[in-house]
Amino acid sequence: MKITKGYKYRIYPNDVQTEQISRTLGCCRFVYNHFLALRSEAWKECRESLSYVATARLLTELKRDPEHLWLASADSMALQESLRNLDRAYRNFFSGRGRYPRYKSKHNHCQSYRTRNQSDNIRIEDGRIVLPKLGAVKARISRIPDGRILNASVSRTPTGKYYVSLCVEEELVPKPNSGGVIGIDVGIKEFYTDSNGDSVANPKTLSKYERRLRREQRRLSRKQKGSSNRAKQRIRVAAVHEKIYNVRTDFLHKESTRLVSENQVIAIESLNVKGMVRNHHLAKAISDASWSRFFSMLEYKGFEHGCEIRRIGTFYPSSQTCSCCGYRNPLVRDLSVRDWTCPECGAHHDRDSNAAVNILDAALQPA
Repeated sequence: MKITKGYKYRIYPNDVQTEQISRTLGCCRFVYNHFLALRSEAWKECRESLSYVATARLLTELKRDPEHLWLASADSMALQESLRNLDRAYRNFFSGRGRYPRYKSKHNHCQSYRTRNQSDNIRIEDGRIVLPKLGAVKARISRIPDGRILNASVSRTPTGKYYVSLCVEEELVPKPNSGGVIGIDVGIKEFYTDSNGDSVANPKTLSKYERRLRREQRRLSRKQKGSSNRAKQRIRVAAVHEKIYNVRTDFLHKESTRLVSENQVIAIESLNVKGMVRNHHLAKAISDASWSRFFSMLEYKGFEHGCEIRRIGTFYPSSQTCSCCGYRNPLVRDLSVRDWTCPECGAHHDRDSNAAVNILDAALQPA
């Protein structure tokens, strides 16, 4: 079975390659904005909807224009992919999956461009990654993909680091799991509690670095706009944000990998996180926990490990239901109630452990 998989590496371009990356990013941004304006104007004036094929044809003419000959310095595939991104943004808008496309700015947090592999012009050799227009770029290679590279995305972070993500088509190699069955109830105090009674503490990554972030942001606000000191301080603020992201991601990867390698069935809730963060008392803590990203990791890693991820309904009363007799206690809706005794059978429950058992029982019920 063929699957597409991503491999991300940090790269260390030299001065010439760094300049070429910046040039390509600028060209891709110009092409995206130019044809966004063209498509918007064509619709307003003539009610004409330009397709990707039409804009690709116009791009060829634009590159021949004497005033835009500098576009030839960029990777031609990257410019085409920029048009594909614009077309995808329009399709997402018309299908209701996104808002109307917006112009790109060079001040965006993360700049990136994508290029396709043609005639093996994207490959890994001698510990380096060969990319179009860049040549062999020094990289930190931890894993070598075993398959055909479809495309590569080169990105630059706000702290000035460079990465390349390779999209690879390869054969699925099933990974083993220990055959366990588990239910998971995520929370704020404990990151999750399982049906076995075990729990994993919430690292609260943002809270851990919030004081440092507040200090660096305060210093940034005092710098004069346009000054070199402000530019340096902006990088310091970005470095704290990057640290928070990396620590949180590392934790999520470790926990999700452990769960899918130990269990055959994992039961989770279908949470409406977008609605939950509207509670301004809990929004920061919920966002810091990154439940949606954790569930996403469980699903794609579970697919490789042959692990089945079962979701139960959003409104299933897992915390209010007694896992022993099925009695529903509406008083447990209060989040301050951390343990309770069932008035029907007398069983004493920890709120989160009881919810995890109910989630597992509900997921194992036949459809």
